Amino acid sequence: MLTGILLLTAALIIPFLTPVQNYLSIPNELEIFHNSQVQIPTLGESIQVSNTSEKSVQSIDGSSFYAKSPGGSEIIYELAGMPIKKVDMSVLDDLRVIPGGHSIGVQLQTKGVLVVGHHLVTIKNGSVSPGEEADIMVGDVILEIDGEPIKEMKEVKPFVSKAAKNKTPLNIRLKRGDEILEKKLQPVMDKNDQEYKLGLYIRDTAAGIGTMTFYDTKSKKYGALGHVISDMDTKKPIQINDGTIVHSSVTSIEKGNNGVPGEKQATFSIKENKIGSITKNSPFGIFGKLNANSINNLKGKPLPVALSHEVKEGPATIRTVVKDEKVEEFDVEIVSSVPQKFPATKGMVIKITDEELLKKTGGIVQGMSGSPIIQNGKIIGAVTHVFVNDPTSGYGVHIEWMLQDAGIDVKKQSKNKAG
Repeated sequence: MLTGILLLTAALIIPFLTPVQNYLSIPNELEIFHNSQVQIPTLGESIQVSNTSEKSVQSIDGSSFYAKSPGGSEIIYELAGMPIKKVDMSVLDDLRVIPGGHSIGVQLQTKGVLVVGHHLVTIKNGSVSPGEEADIMVGDVILEIDGEPIKEMKEVKPFVSKAAKNKTPLNIRLKRGDEILEKKLQPVMDKNDQEYKLGLYIRDTAAGIGTMTFYDTKSKKYGALGHVISDMDTKKPIQINDGTIVHSSVTSIEKGNNGVPGEKQATFSIKENKIGSITKNSPFGIFGKLNANSINNLKGKPLPVALSHEVKEGPATIRTVVKDEKVEEFDVEIVSSVPQKFPATKGMVIKITDEELLKKTGGIVQGMSGSPIIQNGKIIGAVTHVFVNDPTSGYGVHIEWMLQDAGIDVKKQSKNKAG
């Protein structure tokens, strides 16, 4: 009985002992960029730490290592000459991109036309919504009508007229989530304006403002926003056919208060000042390529990027625009950061500490999404969401996931170079 109690007590206490906590905090794998330093946990004077490849990784002291060149190495913890823990370290090629902070206007062209609502059509015996009766739902994307691809709203009306004339239903091909479905939809005559209607509200474009996070002068690739663009009515991610980003000028800011997010007010013209294309709308932002003129005009100094495990709690800065098109840098604090091995949003919690920015905006406001976060001279991520009940704070996404969605594969480099 006593032995069992002692064993149970030991099992409960051991995980909280500092040496055990330090041992459990040692990662099995570690990635670091070339010309960077990394610090690993120590386990006391009796534990020796060594690495197997001085060519790639140079030991600075018992816990700090410098990445000399791309490649691979093993960090080994030894007790009396016996290995007790191994860390596989991969040194990645040095990766630098130019931090953004520029205010941008965004226009997305949906893939097909998006159903955003139903409406009733007045007929002789009452009212009906043909679209709803055909089981076409809000959030569905109409891809084809009668076998013909549909890209814009204006392409729908001729099919409605033809179906009315022939008194035949429309053959609708639509996308619902990951499913492709076929529906039949019979237009009906609205007795008030004598037009045939579908009883559907549809949309083919979406527009708004945000902030550019980074761009690369060699590949011309960029990333912005740090989060997916969803339709304002359906609240579902917009599946895009193509899109455009343009220069935007901030005219005023509506400050955020508890319970009500603030917002940047800005002007832009889709027909003028085009910066580049949008080819992807993902949980980590919008991505595409800048045009040649934009690359020449958007000047900046490339900065190294940091992986999620390199981000530390403490001071950092963000780059954003609060007036006109002037990019400024403001102080923030990294409240917490989660090292992530796999793509995930909301990797950081940040707090605005800059008195000037707090005075102008009240904290994080809509339109600030995508503002790059910089710590110790490295780009670590982007601002994504504000806490509704505390506008001074919000979430950030780690930069490596935005780079990955932009087509800049950080992990691939380590596979090519390791060995």
